[in-house]
Order: sequence, then structure tokens, then C-alpha cells
Amino acid sequence: MAARSRQILAGIGALLAGAALGACGQRGPAHGAAKQVIQNLGSDTMVNLAQAWAEEYAQVDTTVSVEVSGGGSGTGIAALIAGTVDIANCSRPMTADEEEKARQNTGKTPQHFVVAYDALAVYVHRDNPLDEITLAQLAEIYGETGRITRWSQLGIANAACGSDEIVRVSRQTNSGTYEYFREAILGKEGDLRLGSYDLHGSKDVVELVGNTPCAIGYSGMGYATAKVKMLRIARKAGEVAYLPTLQSALDGTYPIARPLFMYTLGPPTGAVARYLEWVRADAGQQIVADNGYVPLPAAER
Repeated sequence: MAARSRQILAGIGALLAGAALGACGQRGPAHGAAKQVIQNLGSDTMVNLAQAWAEEYAQVDTTVSVEVSGGGSGTGIAALIAGTVDIANCSRPMTADEEEKARQNTGKTPQHFVVAYDALAVYVHRDNPLDEITLAQLAEIYGETGRITRWSQLGIANAACGSDEIVRVSRQTNSGTYEYFREAILGKEGDLRLGSYDLHGSKDVVELVGNTPCAIGYSGMGYATAKVKMLRIARKAGEVAYLPTLQSALDGTYPIARPLFMYTLGPPTGAVARYLEWVRADAGQQIVADNGYVPLPAAER
């Protein structure tokens, strides 16, 4: 009987040891355990990129769930000031007044992290003879009160476009890219003219321009194809016009480029710190490039 008892106990011990080893090999949380949630809110320009980061990071750290919402940079900043989010996505820097409100309300100073750069290219069909354009001319093409409706008004003969009419391709009004482009060429109070082809995605814009000789459109520079060309852009007539490149976006010479930020209350710690480190490292920056934004240079990672 004693020998049989020892055998049973040995078998139970082996089962328990195997279960322990199995638990140690799991990468995710224990069954039934809640994930740690990182609340990430703000810029509509960044929301698709932020969602792409969050989805990929769910495979990197299965104990963390990054919950992403848009609403605009101001919405994200207001939530940060209220202390209700972990990370605010911002396509502009916080103002000194906003930072002071955050300190007064939470006792913490907001910390910013540049996570990408945004450079929008202006595309035309590859057979279009136009090579460069100014911000003022873009405003005349896209703006609500603009007067440029034909290619000949830009001093070119677009032979591939039989009608001479400029076909404007844009993004839907709930797109962050739409908002940034609108502000960049018209200012905060300006509105884009009705009657454009307003598409869901950046890739869609480039595809339509590539198949439409009369068209002009804007999208991330990473979406370029052999069917289109990117225009050089000058801030003013007579000034040097620049193509959207990594260098021109980083040094500020390309006029439609800006840094994109993530803000935290005080220095980030724990899961938030690890997430931001991953976003700014090679894996996170590859997602930046894949989504048509400008990744951080190696020295900034």
C-alpha cells in the first residue's frame, strides 16, 4: 500500500510540475486576468497610424491593450489636462497655457515625444508637364474662394487632359489628412471648395490621380507610384520649391511637413514607457513608413 501511495503522489507531482512549466512559457496574461489598458486619444491626423501601432503592439505584449480614439489634438490635450488619458496624440505642440493648466490640475508637467513626421505630397499624373507649385496656387485650386479651375491658368498646356479642367482629388472631411492639408494651405479658418472627389484612403487618392490625366491630389509621400509624380512646392512665388523627402521634412524646407507628438503627464513609467519606447524604435518606425508618414531619423530613435 505504501508503495502504491508513493506512486500516486509522484504522478500528481509530475502533473503539477508540468502545469507550472506550461504557465511559465505563456506570453500572455493568465486565463481570466485583465489586460492593462493604455488610453490613447487625440489627433485625427494620427489616429490611423496610432491604431496601426496599437494593433501590432497587441502581438508584441499580450498583457497590454492600447485603446485609440480620435477627436482632434485639442480633445487629446483637454483629456490630458483632466488626467483621463495616458497618452495624447497631437499634431501640434501644446501651448504654454495648456501645459500650465495640466500642472495646476494634475501636479505633473506634460512631457512630449516626437514619434513621426508628416509630409504630404501633392500628386499629378505622370504625363502632366507641371513640376512645381506654390502654396498660394494650391489655395486657389482647392480653396472655397479659389479661382484656378484650369491647367492653362497655371501657364501649362496639359496635353493629356483634353478638357483642360483641373479635377480635384481630396480626402473625406473626417480625415486628419484633410484637416492638415486644409490648415496648411488656407489657415485654420479656411474651407476647401465643394465638388472634389473625396476618398477614404491615401492609396485611393494616388490611384485615382494616376488614372486621371486631369487630376491633382494630396497624400503621403510613401504612396507614390510609377503612374504619378510629386510636385515641388514653394512657400511663395519666386522662392525655391522642394520635393517631399525625409531630409526636407526634417529640416523644414518642405512647406507641408510637421512633427507629430505623443504627450504624457510627467515622465512615462511602466507599460506606457515601454510602449512609447517601442513606437520610437525600429519596429514602430517601420509602421510609420508603411502608413505614408516620415519615420524618425536613426539618431532620434
